[in-house]
Formats: sequence, C-alpha cells, structure tokens
Amino acid sequence: MPTSMLIFFVIVVGIPVIGGIGMGAFQRWLQHKEKMSQLIADKTAERAAQYASHVERLEARVRVLEQIATDGGAETAAQIEALRDQARIPAGDTAQ
Repeated sequence: MPTSMLIFFVIVVGIPVIGGIGMGAFQRWLQHKEKMSQLIADKTAERAAQYASHVERLEARVRVLEQIATDGGAETAAQIEALRDQARIPAGDTAQ
C-alpha cells in the first residue's frame, strides 16, 4: 500500500472519526459538569435559606434581651409575674 494512500486514509477517515468521538466525550463531560454545578448551587441556596432563618431567630432573641437589658425592671417583673400566673391556670380552664 503506497504511503500517500495511507496518509490520505488517515486524513479523510481517521481524523474525523477521532474528532467525532472526542467531541461526543467532551459534550458528555460538559453536561456532567453542568449537572454537578446545578446540584451544588441548589444545595448552597438551601443552606443559605436555613442560615437566614437561623439568623432571624437569633435576631428576635437578641431584641428580647436588649429590651430586658434596657428596661427599668418594673415592667419586666410585671411581665414575668403575668407569665407565672398563666402557668398556674390549668389548660382548658378559662373560667375563674
């Protein structure tokens, strides 16, 4: 088989076949990377929402603590006594 025929065969058949297989593999790899990045983004968004919820609860608790710290004491004592009175009332017994 002449060398020029072999070179022609490699150029006309070999390179396009190898290129096609390589492109197919590359496209599958890109799809996999896109899917993985989407999953990571979803997980990150879920965690961010959980952290935001947790921060919101902490901020509410800090507001209560700030109110207690800045209060003169008489109002806080009255609120605590009111809560104690509510705790003494049995559940379902509203008539006194």
